[in-house]
Amino acid sequence: MRTDFILSAEIIVISLGTVAAAPLLQKVGVLTGIGLIMTVGVYGLVAGIVKLDDAGLHLSRSTGDCTFARGRRTLGAAILRAAPWLMKALSIAGTAAMFLVGGGILSHGVPALHHAVEFIAHGAGALGAVVPLIADGVVGIAAGALALAALSTFKSLRRATSAG
Repeated sequence: MRTDFILSAEIIVISLGTVAAAPLLQKVGVLTGIGLIMTVGVYGLVAGIVKLDDAGLHLSRSTGDCTFARGRRTLGAAILRAAPWLMKALSIAGTAAMFLVGGGILSHGVPALHHAVEFIAHGAGALGAVVPLIADGVVGIAAGALALAALSTFKSLRRATSAG
């Protein structure tokens, strides 16, 4: 859920950056549209994935001996076996996306860093297409590590001051 929230915030930041020079009414319209699309589309999909195991359980409990009922039970059992693996894969992909998108926002927001990445990508030949992706990932991980260190330090200081 935290990953979804952060990715949503990143999407809003990217969208706002895209229409930064537009009139206020256009900004409001674009952000409202993006918000509606994200809510219905993305979170509808997330809700469907979360309920996937319930659907698998329902299908696996189908009664009857006809081919259709056996097929439903087989499909339900397959969904139940695959659901935990899908959730693990999605959590890894979501975390990677969070670092990549966040790193991209940060690296595009720092002109010197953005130009350095473009320069390296230009000189990397065939690998030039993946250089910005790797750079965004590195920047995202570094920013995440700094944020974690700051949060950990803050929590330690707060515990120390409340204990004493």
